[in-house]
Amino acid sequence: MHAGLALFMAGCLVSIFAPTFGAMIAGRVLQGVGVAAPRIVTVAMVRDQYEGRRMARLMSLAMAVFILVPIVAPALGQGILLVGDWRAIFAAIFAVAAIALTWFALRQPETLPVAARRPFSPRDIGAAALEVLRTRTALGYTLAAACLFAPFLAYLSSARQIFQDAYRTGELFPLWFGVLALAFGCASLVNGRLVMKHGMRRLSKTAAAAVTLVSAAAWALAFAFGGLPPFRLFMGYLLVVFFCIGLLFGNLNALAMRPLGHVAGAGAAVVASLTTFGGVPLGGLVGRSFDGTMYAQTGAFAVFGAGVLAAMRWAEGTRGNDDSDRRTRRSADDVRAPGASTRRGRQGRDRRGRGRASLA
Repeated sequence: MHAGLALFMAGCLVSIFAPTFGAMIAGRVLQGVGVAAPRIVTVAMVRDQYEGRRMARLMSLAMAVFILVPIVAPALGQGILLVGDWRAIFAAIFAVAAIALTWFALRQPETLPVAARRPFSPRDIGAAALEVLRTRTALGYTLAAACLFAPFLAYLSSARQIFQDAYRTGELFPLWFGVLALAFGCASLVNGRLVMKHGMRRLSKTAAAAVTLVSAAAWALAFAFGGLPPFRLFMGYLLVVFFCIGLLFGNLNALAMRPLGHVAGAGAAVVASLTTFGGVPLGGLVGRSFDGTMYAQTGAFAVFGAGVLAAMRWAEGTRGNDDSDRRTRRSADDVRAPGASTRRGRQGRDRRGRGRASLA
């Protein structure tokens, strides 16, 4: 984490003092390499310390931050440009990274015990990657996350065209774009409660089915309005879909990481890489197909939503996996009340002892 944030900050400095456009792009490349560390380390740290539904609860909060950032970034960037030039944007994110690095260095201890650490070598990383690919549960839920990421990325790439060109929102584009962030924020808060009650699988299946069905209905509605539904209807549709996506991102990542506790760091890197490599090209194809109508966007959410359901079904494999949420809930109860089982056992032995004494 420290090295990644330091590299990110170095990239910011390169961009701030860049004399040419090429130098600025080189700084952006360094930022991209460095910022990968917080994404991977955060997931690995959560997996090191938690499992089951508690892991999903924290993972949903982490994923909410990762997803909210690109949504609110246009509004923040436009606000910075009102008081400064483009270099001020890099100065602002440099300051944020410096604060994060300082806090992390002073407050966050290492979560992986020394005995569980692995050597940092290409061979061990490759072995961990192969383990992810050979673990049906991890690979299946990673593919589900990639299917979810593809239409979301397509939306991000064509959002300006959708709001400004198709719906002519003008300078209000960042406002409407940011309103959709509310759905993610609400989803992360609600998911923290719902996942402890209903489990990751049930919640993910329900959310994926909702995305598929609502998007199919929106696709049909687009035909009724010549490809461009009224703006209010379209915003209502996106709020519902983004709320479901907010539920899915954290739970799918938690489900993919569940069997990878012994290789959490490398496993998180492989899961994130496969999600990105699978979602980016597919999302790019959908984004480039934008023609001023909502056919491609709504159809993509419907098709890839069905893909999420199919990948989840394949990941679960046998019916025996359906009971894992119940087992996880029992283990989570044990975590919430350490020593509870010992106390129950002692009380049971005392009662049996009193019963034998009374019979004697």
